[in-house]
Amino acid sequence: MNVLRQRADLGGAAPPRLRVVIAKPGLDGHDRGAKVIARALRDAGHEVIYTGLHQTPEQIVATVIAEDAPVLGLSVLSGAHLTIVGRVIELLAREDASDVRILVGGIIPDADVRALEAMGVAAVFTPGANIRRIVETVDALSADRTDVQETAC
Repeated sequence: MNVLRQRADLGGAAPPRLRVVIAKPGLDGHDRGAKVIARALRDAGHEVIYTGLHQTPEQIVATVIAEDAPVLGLSVLSGAHLTIVGRVIELLAREDASDVRILVGGIIPDADVRALEAMGVAAVFTPGANIRRIVETVDALSADRTDVQETAC
């Protein structure tokens, strides 16, 4: 598996807030958007693991588990988003990792946005989405995770 790690040079600052896996499932060969999001998240202080193109749901979930990543971003331009996300959610549940937050980006019809959210997807971003809003969404997930961790201590 070709896993590319991207980290910001934080120069002694706090460690990255979240580890995020960015994946390109299926046969779609266009990953420029995924790489732009990966870089924006890295620049915001998150640790980003980009899995590369043509990943199966099984490979994606294996990476999420191996990296202990609480956030998974899926970039799907092929139209197979409902099938792929459903399979990823099923596999995460099998691995006792249903708490992984899933973000989906791509060409998603409005009706499918609602369907993805009903499946448990935390957020859906369609073409033209504001990159700052995507980063803010991940930042909010990071804040939610910190609140949960502080309460548990």
